[in-house]
Amino acid sequence: MNLYLRLLRVLFKLLTVAPRALLDPARLRFRVWPTDCDLNLHMNNGRYLTFMDLGRVYLLGQARMIGTLWRKRWTPVLGAAEINFIRPLDPFQAFELVTRVLTWDERYFYIEQRFESRGRLCAIGMVKGVFLGRGERVASRQLLDALGLDLEAPPLPEVVRHWNELTNLKKQNLA
Repeated sequence: MNLYLRLLRVLFKLLTVAPRALLDPARLRFRVWPTDCDLNLHMNNGRYLTFMDLGRVYLLGQARMIGTLWRKRWTPVLGAAEINFIRPLDPFQAFELVTRVLTWDERYFYIEQRFESRGRLCAIGMVKGVFLGRGERVASRQLLDALGLDLEAPPLPEVVRHWNELTNLKKQNLA
C-alpha cells in the first residue's frame, strides 16, 4: 500500500512540475517509514530499487515523455541494475533521490540514481533501460526523434564502460 501511495504522490507532483530537459536531474524527496525497514532497522535493500522505479517515472514525466510513450505503446524495461550502499537510511530519515540520464547508445539509456541525505551520499545506483514496442526494441534515436529531441549522446562515462565490461564478463562465465 505504501508504494501505491508514493506512486500517486509522484504522479500528482508531475501535474505541477515545470517541464525539464531530458538531461536535467529529477529530484524527489522521501522519508523512510518503518515499513521500509528491515530487521537491522534501516531501509531494506530491496526498497531502494522500488524508490529507483519511482525516480525513473518522475524523470520520464518531468521530461514530458509519458504522453509519447503512451500513444506509441512503448514501455520502458530495465536491462540491468546495480547499487552500492554507502550509509544506512534510518527510520524517519528524510532523503532525496536524484535521477539523471548519463548517456545512451543505440540500445540502452544509462541512468544514475543517487540517494542523498544530510548533504551526504547514502547509496548510488545505475540502471540501463530500453524501450519496447510490440515486443521489439525501440532504437534510442527513434525514441529521441519521436520526442522531437535533436540530441547527441553525452560521452560514455568510464563507470558505464566498466559496468558494461563487467556485464559482458558475467555473460561469458554463464556459457
